[in-house]
Amino acid sequence: MVYVEGLLLQGARKYFDDMEFNEIVVPHITRATGACENIDTLFAVDYFGEKGYLSQTAQLYLESLIPWLNKVWCISPSFRAEPRVDGRHLTEFTLVELEFAGTFEELLEHVEGVILSMINSVLKKMTSRWLDRNRLRQVVAPFPRISYAEAIKELNQEFGHDISRDEEQLLVQKNGGMPLFITHFPRAMKFFNMIVNEENPQLVNSADLILPFGGEAVGAASREYKPEQLLKRLEESQMLRQLLARGGSIKDFDWYIDVYKKYPGAPHAGCGIGLNRVTQFVLGVEDIRMCTAYPLNRETLM
Repeated sequence: MVYVEGLLLQGARKYFDDMEFNEIVVPHITRATGACENIDTLFAVDYFGEKGYLSQTAQLYLESLIPWLNKVWCISPSFRAEPRVDGRHLTEFTLVELEFAGTFEELLEHVEGVILSMINSVLKKMTSRWLDRNRLRQVVAPFPRISYAEAIKELNQEFGHDISRDEEQLLVQKNGGMPLFITHFPRAMKFFNMIVNEENPQLVNSADLILPFGGEAVGAASREYKPEQLLKRLEESQMLRQLLARGGSIKDFDWYIDVYKKYPGAPHAGCGIGLNRVTQFVLGVEDIRMCTAYPLNRETLM
């Protein structure tokens, strides 16, 4: 299992090197700009008398470098105060993230490319008989896609429904049992800087990659790059309401908005890839705790 994680990361690094992405060392203690959608899962720390947090994502930090480096990526830990103790959630896990100047379609191609490079690294270097090589060899691009609207129709659910892990796996099986993109989620469900779809303003140009066994392993989207729209979306977001309820301030985002004010933005996109959930898929196991050497949840501290 530890060996598989290392091979997957080698495959990711090979893809990024081949595609001329720049690897970035990112901070692990941040302001609220290191949060994903749910502020309530942040671990707060006293940073010399100032409130800081253990980072959940390097997304905004990578984005801020695009005007100079164009293509960036990183490997970093993601810390989440998950109250659940189960086979799906950890309080610390490894995240592979990329951001680049480009389109939504190019983003999905990069996701496919990274995942395939990770899988190929395992297939080339791992000889264990218990690895299901035939199943992994069947993973080819392009991955099948369905929209969120199509997904909830298949599930007989209403708009705004948050698709569960069991429902994700049902959709995967209905669509060939291979990695599946679900695209164009409701705007209200996603991160404040995902760009609004031009044809339907209720939606954002986003995609989750669902893997057999691992479930949602990649969250991807095109990013809003106009400072006025960014600030408006932030002010309207559930994320900010949660931050204010915890005694935080919108000022945490000043540096990020200022980047777009000082340096004209351009269309860009990115994603985060959960290493442990990719490992689940490769190994074919249901429990994420079996896919990391030191699984951490609220009941374990090492």
